[in-house]
Amino acid sequence: MKKISLFLLLFAAFGTALIAQNNAIAIAFNNSYNLEKKGDFSNARKELQAVYQEHNYEMNLRMGWLYYNEGEMINSIKFYEKAIAIMPYAIEPKLGLVYPLSNLGNWDSVLETYLKILKVDPNNNLVNYRTGLIYYNRKEYAKAIVYLQKNINLYPFNYDNLILSAWAHLYAGHNTEAKALFEKCLFINMEDESANSGLKMIK
Repeated sequence: MKKISLFLLLFAAFGTALIAQNNAIAIAFNNSYNLEKKGDFSNARKELQAVYQEHNYEMNLRMGWLYYNEGEMINSIKFYEKAIAIMPYAIEPKLGLVYPLSNLGNWDSVLETYLKILKVDPNNNLVNYRTGLIYYNRKEYAKAIVYLQKNINLYPFNYDNLILSAWAHLYAGHNTEAKALFEKCLFINMEDESANSGLKMIK
């Protein structure tokens, strides 16, 4: 009976300590967000560092974001990668990771990250668009079209997808497809400079 009572006391003490720890973490997160609202990213980060746990996904994710806003790209990448290692299928840390990577001009790694996201979420509108844009800027128009077409199939009247896809088709030599897409853009705005310029090039 005494052994059971001792076990219950130890369990209760552990539970109390765990609650106190979780409360401290919750307070740190809330303080961190409040400081971020004031633009104080450094102290927002320090709030979390005081209670930091290496294997805590949310902490690593947030540390990556705060370091990015402080201009500390290498540290930002490190913490986003820690978050990804903890939850490999999560999309949000990968979307966060591309910010410091692109800031450093590491477009190969940005593209690699987007392609990993699309393996999990192949119809992600934002990522398909950005992947198409990277290929477009690299003048790999056929590849750009593949990702942009996924978006157009799901969002047939979205201007950003239409106009970028129109230019990709034009530079790929697909004048018929480009013309149709540019004309759709004119439904949205008849004076659209980009669409009208593209149509003039076809004519």
